[in-house]
Amino acid sequence: MTAAVEDALRRLEATVALLEAAVARRLDAERSRGDLEAELDLMQQDRARLAAELDGTRVRLSEAEATVEEVERRLGQAIGTVEGVLTRGEPAGRAGE
Repeated sequence: MTAAVEDALRRLEATVALLEAAVARRLDAERSRGDLEAELDLMQQDRARLAAELDGTRVRLSEAEATVEEVERRLGQAIGTVEGVLTRGEPAGRAGE
């Protein structure tokens, strides 16, 4: 083989090696992009699930607050009733001491 052909083959091999490296980098980038897209999809699913859980928790909190208000109202009535009974049961002149 002549020196010119050998030189051309070396340059061709170097160029092919560069091309293979570029293709490998491109495939890695595409794979990484696919991984990122899959991760983003999972994050969006998690966000939707958490949002639904938050909505449910807000509903339960609202129900609990309404229950607390009702218990406070009934407890106030019970206290008023007990105070009324105690006040009526005290001897005259002792009420309010």
